[in-house]
Amino acid sequence: MTKAEFIDSLIKNLNGLSEEDIKKSKDYYEEIIDDRMEDGIPEEDAVGGLGSIDEIKDQILTDVPITKIVKERMKPKRALKAWEIVLLILGSPVWIPVLAAVIVVLLVLYLCFWIVILCLYLCDFAVFVSGFGGIIGAFAQSNGFNTGMFLAGCGIALIGAAILLFFGFTKVAQGMIFLSKKMALGIKRMFVGGKEK
Repeated sequence: MTKAEFIDSLIKNLNGLSEEDIKKSKDYYEEIIDDRMEDGIPEEDAVGGLGSIDEIKDQILTDVPITKIVKERMKPKRALKAWEIVLLILGSPVWIPVLAAVIVVLLVLYLCFWIVILCLYLCDFAVFVSGFGGIIGAFAQSNGFNTGMFLAGCGIALIGAAILLFFGFTKVAQGMIFLSKKMALGIKRMFVGGKEK
């Protein structure tokens, strides 16, 4: 693929971003290709070394906030006609509550996502504190040596379980954060690219 073909394909795949973001990405990749060609790398190899257009598009989308993408996508390309304004006003009792409900549901789902992570760590903390409670209870009880040893053993086991759970919950949290990034990238892809201007 030549530099011109690559840049043309990149611009088409970034349709939906602001002109400023498209120009910034275009200039950046043109400069990288030019630098590689100045180092003696043939044009097609310089372009091929950048990776696929989809990978580059995903990297660019990762760096652009979703609010900026939605704002650009929702910006009217032309002035609304009188009949369109009338329809928007007449339909507002329907579409405004539906839009508000969708936004609230999405916010609640997002909040629940982070509450799950918080609850995992709170449960781990509770197990850890229970372990210390068991050790303290071993010394505070008056039912004999065997009962004290049993409580101390349970306390130590709970502290060990809390340490293991911490590492497990950290992996779960990392997986959930990775999943949220992938979902955000998927939402951004719905708004950007693939169509000619």
